[in-house]
Amino acid sequence: MILDAQPGIEVVGEAADGVECVELARRLRPQVVLADIRMPRLDGLEVTRQLAGPGVADPLNVVVITTFDQDDYVRTALRNGACGFLLKDATPALLVEAVHAAARGDALVSPAVTVRLLKRLEQAELSTAPAGVEAFGLSVRELDIVRLIAVGRTNQEICDELFLSLSTVKTYLGRIQAKVEARNRVEIAAWAWEHGAVRPAG
Repeated sequence: MILDAQPGIEVVGEAADGVECVELARRLRPQVVLADIRMPRLDGLEVTRQLAGPGVADPLNVVVITTFDQDDYVRTALRNGACGFLLKDATPALLVEAVHAAARGDALVSPAVTVRLLKRLEQAELSTAPAGVEAFGLSVRELDIVRLIAVGRTNQEICDELFLSLSTVKTYLGRIQAKVEARNRVEIAAWAWEHGAVRPAG
């Protein structure tokens, strides 16, 4: 109801479970798929993998709906190709913004969610990270940008903080994605926490 009421957004399908979600998405090819972590028959993680995961020839933009008590699913969702996260109690405005962002190929994760989810991810996995940041050949400036992405900064906020133009920031983002093999800024943020580029305060 919320999305259908928005100009420029059309809900083209609704699924009762994960299996139906995959079937509908493959047939209808929507710009954005919203997938709940917990769905009957097939959970949101597997739905995301089948629609956007590694090896998918023409991946869809999948936004995973989650709650704080499901933080342990974040890494799997990222590896399965999710391009954004939304809390179940998100405001209608944030829901609409997340759909628009995913349709543009961007990832929307509110700063509070980014910090909380990825801090927990880092705490659980930093000690087993396969390699340090140095192994990826990031420049000092690229590392500065990675750290800002990891704490939820937008491109414009990065521009303001580092005194760079928007086009320069976008160029750096492209290089960073190539070096750390990330498909979007959500994966860059996850990479930063996993490899110790940022650490939880205190």
